[in-house]
Amino acid sequence: MCNARRGKHWRHSRETSASLLKKKTKSHGRSHHNHHGGSKSPTAPSHKTPSLPPSPEPVEATPPLPPQKGYKGGRSATFNVLDFGAKGDGSTDDTKAFEDAWAAACKVEASMMIVPAEYAFLVGPISFSGPYCQANILFQLDGTIVAPTENEAWGKGLLQWLEFTKLRGITIQGQGTIDGRGSIWWEDYPFDDPIDDETRFLIPLNSSVERNPPMPVRNELSAKMPSIKPTALRFYGSFNVTVTGITIQNSPQCHLKFDNCMGVLVHDMSISSPGDSPNTDGIHLQNSKDVLIHSSSLACGDDCDTGISIGSLGRDNTKACVSNITIRDVNIHNTMTGVRIKTWQGGSGSVQGVMFSNIQVSEVQFPIIIDQFYCDKSTCTNQSSAVALSGITYERIRGTYTVKPVHFACSDSLPCIDVTLTAIQLKPVQEQYHLYNPFCWQTFGLLSTPTVPPIDCLQIGKPSKNRIQSDHDSC
Repeated sequence: MCNARRGKHWRHSRETSASLLKKKTKSHGRSHHNHHGGSKSPTAPSHKTPSLPPSPEPVEATPPLPPQKGYKGGRSATFNVLDFGAKGDGSTDDTKAFEDAWAAACKVEASMMIVPAEYAFLVGPISFSGPYCQANILFQLDGTIVAPTENEAWGKGLLQWLEFTKLRGITIQGQGTIDGRGSIWWEDYPFDDPIDDETRFLIPLNSSVERNPPMPVRNELSAKMPSIKPTALRFYGSFNVTVTGITIQNSPQCHLKFDNCMGVLVHDMSISSPGDSPNTDGIHLQNSKDVLIHSSSLACGDDCDTGISIGSLGRDNTKACVSNITIRDVNIHNTMTGVRIKTWQGGSGSVQGVMFSNIQVSEVQFPIIIDQFYCDKSTCTNQSSAVALSGITYERIRGTYTVKPVHFACSDSLPCIDVTLTAIQLKPVQEQYHLYNPFCWQTFGLLSTPTVPPIDCLQIGKPSKNRIQSDHDSC
């Protein structure tokens, strides 16, 4: 579920609560190198090549998943960060303890690194790296990991805070929280940064609508953070990655990213940041295959401004190859866009075989968008080449919109083909902007059923002169 939040509430204190910052006077059962023998050790979920699950039904609680093959009911060894010197008081730098615990866990197949509950660990930028680590490591996160807010910790700027690289069978699970404490970064956000292309369609009904939020008041005593904002949690070059149960909140920028990964499973987790926090994307997927994300909640800035987006693709004349994508059974509330495909002029490659199914939208400005003229600057150069779009299916997209129900803007030289619309029911709710009718440009396909409102602009069939992609363009 993607749920946008209105209001300028990110400026309130987002510091970790005092209760988390105090070390609890409780036995935590420290025992690294505890070999199997107990049913109390958490077990990793089984990891198979992702396949689409059936439509979810409400349940009271998620039952525990069976242990992965070869775990024999426990873990070969456990490594608690407290045993490596971590204080867990929220103010002492525990980075070294995390590095040492990981170094030990890395040497043992099917080991478990424990971040215990009721502690808050201040951890600076860190890489949990392979490729020489053993397989199937479980990162059991039940406590809270908080990011430093001093600019010295970040140097001139880093692209990620917590990074897992070149691993085979890595699972992060638990009831814990990764808190990026992003408000210190958002205060330095320049409001002349690129804005979303669709804002050009927002015409206020009256002059009282605020087009840009006011510049936040910075604390004169606070040091300016680097211009490069980090992703909170990133996986790179890894196989069979699972993330489940945890919460990621208040990332300076993107919350969770998978890059060059194969076999990714994300479920029953949540991502959260204020609705007006800038560029705090929920989940990014790049150059990855066999990905399944389900039963999770995203309520953050950028993704709950832009909903679910494929792209932008083809920037700076690059080639993009995207195929076999299914997005279904999603609730999207109070966002700018619902389901969107966006590409730059001048790109190459293709997007094909995309299904958007059973999407419920509520007060979404633009529920359905294809934009092949995407531009996040004041002007962009017109170019004839484009990423080819074909086989795009929309079915059972229902709910309410506040600006325009459908916007299809496809390339003049390479029109969108095989766009199919079935059981589309979108009703207007006029709030603060003028309403528009559906719009189509160079879009060809099929209306399988009548739609609400009527989408008469879709051209039935195929274009008479559809340019064939060259070998260089094809995927």
